[in-house]
Amino acid sequence: MILTQNNTRSLVRRALFNGVITVAVCAAPVHLTKTGSQIDVSIDGKPFTSYYFGPDVAKPYLMPLRTPSGIIISRDFPVGNDASHGDSKDSSFEPHQRPLYFAHGDIDGLDFWGESAFHKYYDDHANQAYGHSQLAKVDEVREAADSGVIRASFKLQDPNGRVIGEETQTFTFHGDENTRVIDCEFTLKATQGPITLGDSKEGTFGIRLGRELSAPLGHMINSHGSEGERAIWGKPADWVDYYGSSSGHAIGIAVFDHPKSFRHPTTWHARGYGLLAANPFGLREFSKDPMQDGSWTIVEGAALTFRYRVLIYDGTMKPDQIAEEYAKYASK
Repeated sequence: MILTQNNTRSLVRRALFNGVITVAVCAAPVHLTKTGSQIDVSIDGKPFTSYYFGPDVAKPYLMPLRTPSGIIISRDFPVGNDASHGDSKDSSFEPHQRPLYFAHGDIDGLDFWGESAFHKYYDDHANQAYGHSQLAKVDEVREAADSGVIRASFKLQDPNGRVIGEETQTFTFHGDENTRVIDCEFTLKATQGPITLGDSKEGTFGIRLGRELSAPLGHMINSHGSEGERAIWGKPADWVDYYGSSSGHAIGIAVFDHPKSFRHPTTWHARGYGLLAANPFGLREFSKDPMQDGSWTIVEGAALTFRYRVLIYDGTMKPDQIAEEYAKYASK
């Protein structure tokens, strides 16, 4: 067989074994385009997502998230600091929940999960001050044959601009004709004295999905085979798979917690209304046990690293298929 430029993207080789032809899917090329305060990501020539890190937004985020066929699985607001497209009367409105982001509700007493731009929508914030992740530098925008890497550094600031620490976000994008994958690494550094991440359910690596995928209540299963919010929320697991349909098409998204990530296996702030978040800090709130304390202090000069993989797919994937994909990720 002669492999042409057109078919090498979807076919690496065909091996005949016992009369069965097996097809190995080739990784698709990734293209990154930086314009102002955003970087657009395309995979196999099709838009996938964009990384936003403008100074007017409290935290960087990825938006939207698309399946290989182009179906958007994340919700479509807020855009910048504009949440008017959402329904503020909906109990799951939560405008600070971006399509994909990393933040925590208590870092040295500051709320980096919520955002001051949406303060008028909160009625239970207890006068907690908001933090702000200010871009320091886009360290790397790199394309390889089958992947793309974005790495950026941020200053963690209080409302007066005082720096309490630093954060580095690294995303590696890849995919093929069946999946889209984001490998995420977040490192918090204590550069101005110790940093304490408090026990709070409001965190930490979050994804907010579209209404259609989560209605009437999203279908979730974790690595233990537990299903639904009640069985998954606040419980430790290697992974959670959130699946459903959009416009009649089956789609899904799974988040993997790497064995080398902090407090693996993480506990999950996973909600049926469309929030899928890994949170290793909310032990007291999750367990309702006042004797538990999930807080953690990073001493000055030290760092704390979190590693996750996001797997987005068209169609359906059985739990054993998700488990197989997790095993590949965990071995790295």
